[in-house]
Amino acid sequence: MAETITITDDRTGKQVTVPLEHGTIPSSALRELDPDLRVYDPAFMSTASCSSTITLVDGDAGILRYRGYPIEQLAESSTYLEVAYLLLHGELPTKDQFEDWRHEVTIHTYVHEKVKSFIDGFHYDAHPMGVLVSTVAALSTFYPDAKSIFDESSRMKQVIRLIAKMPTLAAFAHRYSVGQPFVYPDNSLDYASNFLSMMYQTVEPRFDANPALAKALDVLFILHADHEQNCSTTAMRTVGSSQADPYSATAAAAAALYGPLHGGANEAVIRMLQRIGSVDQVPAFIESVKQGEGRLMGFGHRVYKSYDPRATIVKQTADEVFEITGSNPLLDIALQLESVALSDDYFTERKLYPNVDFYSGLIYQAMGFPLEMFTVLFAIPRTSGWLAHWIELLGDKEQKIARPRQKYVGAEERPYVPLDDR
Repeated sequence: MAETITITDDRTGKQVTVPLEHGTIPSSALRELDPDLRVYDPAFMSTASCSSTITLVDGDAGILRYRGYPIEQLAESSTYLEVAYLLLHGELPTKDQFEDWRHEVTIHTYVHEKVKSFIDGFHYDAHPMGVLVSTVAALSTFYPDAKSIFDESSRMKQVIRLIAKMPTLAAFAHRYSVGQPFVYPDNSLDYASNFLSMMYQTVEPRFDANPALAKALDVLFILHADHEQNCSTTAMRTVGSSQADPYSATAAAAAALYGPLHGGANEAVIRMLQRIGSVDQVPAFIESVKQGEGRLMGFGHRVYKSYDPRATIVKQTADEVFEITGSNPLLDIALQLESVALSDDYFTERKLYPNVDFYSGLIYQAMGFPLEMFTVLFAIPRTSGWLAHWIELLGDKEQKIARPRQKYVGAEERPYVPLDDR
């Protein structure tokens, strides 16, 4: 028997009984009680704005699944491009489907030459993420067919273009920020290796990334591909609900990711570890956090109230990377910090456990990425998740243009006073 919940309006005694499905109740219950009632829910802490089949996050159990597949299995056995296909199409591809998909993405990695001119217009010290956000938005002017969002063929063409070109734009943004010439894609390489080539190639005719490092980057791409209705995905859906083209919507999502409370968390972890300075300073830092004198970055999560499943995979990946790149003093500090915090009731009682950002920044730093690129590295894989939600939104008949209501707490009606009389 389906669960129901009964809501009573104490003002009138009116009752309404509505279904309780997946822990949610329909907003129609309030409208039935009183059409003028609104739910006041800052930051949407208890609001489900859509129904989705893409990603399940169970914060209490520490579960993350893409289309039903556990993140642990995907990280171990899959590739980012296969996971991107899964997010977008709902099923893992067959061998032939994957080869077609890989081929389509690969042949669209190049960008129009005018994009280079566009990037050249930025100030010499422009932040790579600012360059990326602006350039992605500008792509809509290069592909007028992107406006045909209800043409399935055109829509998928834009999806492929975005997934293919994001690493190119990201690498161009980095090269520009450090005054180096752009490196074109090498389409004989896999997705992660091609990105590393565009980042780091200098005078050699071909850049061959360390396979283990390329694999580690691919795993991080898988872990960051989607995470349900986070800030940037909500921005993607909000802008998409106006039927904007996918480039504009993706730029909006990337702009949300640019904020330090969202995409900048792993950079904040590195800066925290640098401030701590050495392993023997960890106990004093922990005490300062407990006294409210600072924050333990990389611990805790809006959704996860247990160990972030991605953090376990990232920690293992970090070990593999450091075997190649050599030890890093910051890793020793991070390990000690985790050990001390997880043995302290102050943090465990508050359910503050390491999240995916705690170790991912260390991996990026070990691979030579500057701090300014960390959020860019987040945006590359998250593009597939954003686009999966965009496609789902367009096919959801219950969705309308996003337009939340407000609780007005301003002045009552006031008469206008002429300027000379004020």
